Amino acid sequence: MMSMFFDESIISRAKKKGLVEVVMHDLHDYSLTRYGSVDDYPYGGGAGMVMCVEPLANCIEGLQSERTYDEIIYTAPDGNLLSQPLCNTLSLKQNLMILCGHYKGVDERIREHFVTMEISIGDYVLSGGELAAAVISDAVIRLIPGVLGDEQSALSDSFQDRLVAPPEYTRPVEFRGWRVPDILLSGDHAKIAQWRYEQSLQRTSERRPEMLKDS
Repeated sequence: MMSMFFDESIISRAKKKGLVEVVMHDLHDYSLTRYGSVDDYPYGGGAGMVMCVEPLANCIEGLQSERTYDEIIYTAPDGNLLSQPLCNTLSLKQNLMILCGHYKGVDERIREHFVTMEISIGDYVLSGGELAAAVISDAVIRLIPGVLGDEQSALSDSFQDRLVAPPEYTRPVEFRGWRVPDILLSGDHAKIAQWRYEQSLQRTSERRPEMLKDS
């Protein structure tokens, strides 16, 4: 399923252009147990399973022996909330490793000794960190120069300037009596830019007012 995600759309084109390399590693390959186990019951008791320290450490160190990683990211509900500024920062890095949490999480020693950054994609819990890793990858890869057909598109996305994006329109000019705002048809780029800024400001104030308080 995960491989299918990375073989579609923008990420697929980025891979074909040689702009990005995405490699998935199976932790079972790094287990030393007879059955390739990667999880076990938690010390101290309690429900659920915990991902073992040994296969994770073996995987991380094996990959580190091949190249240097700028960040080793762990997907965790209690991590720093993923944001556009954070994605911008990560897009400037060369090599990223993303560890997908699962079950009740990973042995804390992995977080203490290997992980350099912990990221959450929201205040909710998923069955595994694979979807979170896919979200992080997509949000970062699309910012790499050359990935999008028009690089200005990424610069005008929501949250890039701490505002949500303004409304957008395309053909036809009128549909069922609903008309495109005249300013967008004027050809006056300065006035259009001002209109878009005002719309962004208004929409942010209405829908995400906390963003204006933080800026």
